[in-house]
Amino acid sequence: MKSNVLGSSGILCSSVGLGTWAMGGWMWGGNDDGAAIRSIHAALDAGVNFIDTAPAYGLGHAEALVGTAIQGRRDQVVLATKCGLVWHTQRGTLFFNEEGKDVYRYLGKESIAHEVEQSLARLKTDYIDLYFTHWQDATTPIAETMEALLSLKKQGKIRAIGISNADEAILAEYLRYGPVDAIQERYSLLDRGIEKDLIPLCRANQVSVHGYSSLALGLLAGPIDPARVFGGDDQRKDNPRFSAENRAHLVNFFAAVEPIRAYHGCSYGQLMIAWSLSNVDVALCGARTPAQAQDNAGAGAIALTPAELQAIAAAAQTHLHTIV
Repeated sequence: MKSNVLGSSGILCSSVGLGTWAMGGWMWGGNDDGAAIRSIHAALDAGVNFIDTAPAYGLGHAEALVGTAIQGRRDQVVLATKCGLVWHTQRGTLFFNEEGKDVYRYLGKESIAHEVEQSLARLKTDYIDLYFTHWQDATTPIAETMEALLSLKKQGKIRAIGISNADEAILAEYLRYGPVDAIQERYSLLDRGIEKDLIPLCRANQVSVHGYSSLALGLLAGPIDPARVFGGDDQRKDNPRFSAENRAHLVNFFAAVEPIRAYHGCSYGQLMIAWSLSNVDVALCGARTPAQAQDNAGAGAIALTPAELQAIAAAAQTHLHTIV
């Protein structure tokens, strides 16, 4: 497993991280708590030390699962969670409704102080390694948000600061008030928008780049059975990326990259994660079973050549250019 230093913090984290959104159940067609905990253990056993969660993943449920799973292994974990999606107040901007509760984007300092205590309790720890602002809040000055985060860092409740779902202008504003150790953005072979402006700004300011949805909600994990039906509240059932037409395009794409996959003796998912790692420091990958967690972790040992990276990108341009 390759590893990277997290911004200027000195914290060493694995290049493959475990994302826990699906473990919270919401928007993923339910959850299996036992399988989730076994998956976290499998990831740790396979060399993954970076675990990413958030209060909004099941209204605290994913955090609680992580807290249970890492008992006795806290020293093996670089633990990340988030703030800024809240249901204890109606301040900020209404974002969505989750399980009957209105969730707001809000990053006021008093709210952050409340949130971190709730997360620490659910995670059963007295510190968080990396604390992200989950989504940005246009109603609160970034100076106030950073003041709160820097205060938590001074208190020892967090070790490093990150931001998520932001553009280069927002990152630049955060950097005016203090160091940002990581930024977390959607990134995969299908989502490359951060390459032009945001990644260069991060490189110039020692900000680690974390890509989430590395497998595009599972779309890039391998050919999808045309008969598979996504049920319940699974967000993929209404996602046009998972249409029958796009699934057919995927078959052609995976056929095109098959020689590279076969040469490395890896899964398609591992190949896609390894491709992402050519541009980001940490690729976040969700898992709901131990087998998925182990497979994702294996991508951290794959080194693709420049020619292979170019061939994969070319195959995507040929076969996946219609998937938006």
